[in-house]
Amino acid sequence: MSPDRSQLPLPDPETTGPDAVEQFDIAELGRLLKEHRGPLSLRQAAAEAGVSFSTLTRVEAGAQPDLATFTRLCAWLGVSPSRFFTPTATRQISPLDQAITHLHADPRLTDDAANKISSVLRDLYDALAKEAVPAVPALACHLRAASVLRPGVPQRLAALLTDMNTELERLVEAGEL
Repeated sequence: MSPDRSQLPLPDPETTGPDAVEQFDIAELGRLLKEHRGPLSLRQAAAEAGVSFSTLTRVEAGAQPDLATFTRLCAWLGVSPSRFFTPTATRQISPLDQAITHLHADPRLTDDAANKISSVLRDLYDALAKEAVPAVPALACHLRAASVLRPGVPQRLAALLTDMNTELERLVEAGEL
C-alpha cells in the first residue's frame, strides 16, 4: 500500500535545487529492502512490492533499478525517493547571471528587450565590479603537537604568529613584500 504523499518529507530546496548534483545511495536501498522484507521470501516480497522476483533480488544485491521499479519499491517501503539521494556538489550562480535569468523569464519583456538589458547589465558590471581578492592569510600554521606542549606555550605561540601575520599583511598592503 503506497503512503499518503502529504506525509512524505519534502526535499530541502537548499540542497536539491536545479543546480545540485546528487548521488544515488543504492546500498541504503538494498539494506532497507532486506530489512523491510523481514521473514518474507523474496517471491512474497516481490509480489507485495509489485516487482519481479529477479528484480528484487538484483536490487537487494546492489543493482540500480529503473525509475518505475524504484518508485514502486519506495512506495512499498513507505519512504520518499529523495531519501536515497545525497547532494555531492552545488554549482554557484553569480548574481549577474541570476539577474539575467530573471530578465529572460519576465513575460513583459521580449527576447530582444531582455538581451539588450542583459548586454547593458554585463557592460556595467564589467566596468564597475571590483576584482575579488581571496582572503588568503599571509601566514598559515598548523600545530599538530599543540596537545603535548607545556601549558601556556600554545597561547604564547598563537600571539607571536598573530603578530607576525599582522606585520606581513601590513607589508603586503604597503607593497613592500
